Amino acid sequence: MAKTAKFDRREVVNKATNLYWKKGFHATSMRNLQDEIDMRPGSIYSAFGSKEGLFKETLRNYTDMGLAQLEALKEECDTPVNAIKAFVKAQVIDTQTDAPNGVCMLAKTMGELTSENQDLIEVTKDHLAEISREFVVLIKEAQALGLIDQTKDAEDLASHVQIQITGLRTFAKLNNDKALLNAKIDDTFTHYPFT
Repeated sequence: MAKTAKFDRREVVNKATNLYWKKGFHATSMRNLQDEIDMRPGSIYSAFGSKEGLFKETLRNYTDMGLAQLEALKEECDTPVNAIKAFVKAQVIDTQTDAPNGVCMLAKTMGELTSENQDLIEVTKDHLAEISREFVVLIKEAQALGLIDQTKDAEDLASHVQIQITGLRTFAKLNNDKALLNAKIDDTFTHYPFT
């Protein structure tokens, strides 16, 4: 008979996501994980294969949270552009106070890892590309509605949005004036390359 897990996997992955997001992959020790998720190293290895295996699940979890947020904003907002803008505002402004770290976990991971962790880099790139594809879908919808010039390359605009999120999140750590941050986000969609 197969052994059943004596822990809530979702809860463990959520706690580990917050820890890795706060500290980064390399700064998170097995002891940190053990304390945060209340599992012994043997149980962590049994459940996730390795520290890297758990980290991959946290990257997936983080990405899924972002995609779910974007999906909810698509339903709430009146236009695809406003959905992307609301997502950027949530990522830049809201994460300064209600997230373990104001920096995007995926961007932080890309900045932290070296070629020694190429597998994790590739996983992270895939997750960033997944989010970018969702932006492309929304941008193309906005183009079809005449909200964005159809001659603009949707993939380039999606990359621009991701770059702005990363830069604005860093800027927000230096200057948390919400009015200024909102203005900078609005500028993203009213200046080149969107116009």
